[in-house]
Amino acid sequence: MELQLIDKKNQKTDSSITVSDELFNRDYNEALVHQVITSYLSNARGATRAQKGRSDVAKSTRKPWRQKGTGRARVGMASSPIWRGGGKIFPSSPDENFRKKLNKKMYRAGVSVIVSQLIRDNRLLVTDAFAVDTHKTKALSEKLEALGLNEVMVITHEIDDNLYLSSRNIPRVAVVEVKNIDPVSLLRFEKILITTEGLKKFEELLS
Repeated sequence: MELQLIDKKNQKTDSSITVSDELFNRDYNEALVHQVITSYLSNARGATRAQKGRSDVAKSTRKPWRQKGTGRARVGMASSPIWRGGGKIFPSSPDENFRKKLNKKMYRAGVSVIVSQLIRDNRLLVTDAFAVDTHKTKALSEKLEALGLNEVMVITHEIDDNLYLSSRNIPRVAVVEVKNIDPVSLLRFEKILITTEGLKKFEELLS
């Protein structure tokens, strides 16, 4: 499969790069993509909530009234879950585990499906190299403006200091190395700009 490269003004050039059909021309599999995305988001989730059970609530364990003879319903203690101010029956815990296991083979296949769809939708752009001469935000902003890109994730095989520093303060723009690519970002950004070296490295990771 041939992918055409673009120049500094987002125009297609005569140059192209050959990539694997097996990895970059897969049929779309919605169920697999859904599984990969939900697994990634679940694994990124932290158990940062806590509720009190009946043993944690600051209530006396004394029996509010005697068992029989009052005409009222029997009750053991004020921390009962059916009482106002009582403990939760199944309280949330900071020890909760939200992880969803996904085989590496399935994860790679899911990312391949996403990238294949990006290519079909003309959302994946390939360039020979991408760098800026200074760490100033303006330099990168002008470079992206020339390419006509407002919301983009730039993927390179290696990020230099200038590219990293100049991209930090631009909204809806991210610069990542190949090893830090994730399926959620691939779908979230309007365009994906990847260098030829980065594409080769990405192909190695997926194969």
